[in-house]
Amino acid sequence: MQETKAPIGIFDSGVGGLTVVREVMRQLPRESLVYFGDTARVPYGSKSKSTICKYSRQIVRFLQTKNVKAIVVACNTASALALDELKSLIDIPIIGVVEPGAIMAANTTKTKSIGIIGTESTIKSGIYDKFLRKIDPDITVVSKACPLFCPLVEEGLWEDRVTEDIAGRYLHELKEYEIDSLILGCTHYPMLRRTIAREMGEGVTLVNPAYETAKALKAMLASHDLLNDQEAEPTYDYYVSDGDEKFISFANDVLTCPVKGAKIIDIESY
Repeated sequence: MQETKAPIGIFDSGVGGLTVVREVMRQLPRESLVYFGDTARVPYGSKSKSTICKYSRQIVRFLQTKNVKAIVVACNTASALALDELKSLIDIPIIGVVEPGAIMAANTTKTKSIGIIGTESTIKSGIYDKFLRKIDPDITVVSKACPLFCPLVEEGLWEDRVTEDIAGRYLHELKEYEIDSLILGCTHYPMLRRTIAREMGEGVTLVNPAYETAKALKAMLASHDLLNDQEAEPTYDYYVSDGDEKFISFANDVLTCPVKGAKIIDIESY
């Protein structure tokens, strides 16, 4: 059995997965974390399934060198396209962000009309639709790809006028449907939560899969007797494939624990 004090590995295409890190820190404050952001190859949302699977395998191999006890795929695109393959390759618990978000949305909706926004690959995969209809076949799903949201977040333009304009264009057609729950189907999108909420209005509940994934992670660790019950201070290590200074600056805007450094890794060598 894995040592309970071993860290949890978390990875994303860039900085969006830090929204998952933030929730894990809040809900599992004793757990140590190893985060990898594939900042050299972001965004994942417009890439093919074969490419996403290749990138994900490389990152998982890297995380395994850090002796992680579990892995969180903190990227909706990788969760949609690579999670099943990754589960077949490793013998430690692994979780994605799609299923926890879908479950929460299904439990939240009263009209059984749910909206999903995400990258082109996530929306095209239909993964959220599959999970939602498995939970309740009567649910109606309305999907919309929002490819410009990721680069806007990566550039730190969370409350910028251009972001409001783009949100208005993307979300206008969603408002024509009677959705009462909207899944933020990309881990970058919680950073735009206020802009999205203003555009959608008070009648729509925004579902943050990052929060739900942290809850599901806690349950998964408990079921494998892997929860850390030690009082020692947790450690947080950050790795990227490029742009360490920009990553550190962004991370310190997102996380409550100061990030003093991030190491650049040649991920192609894994």
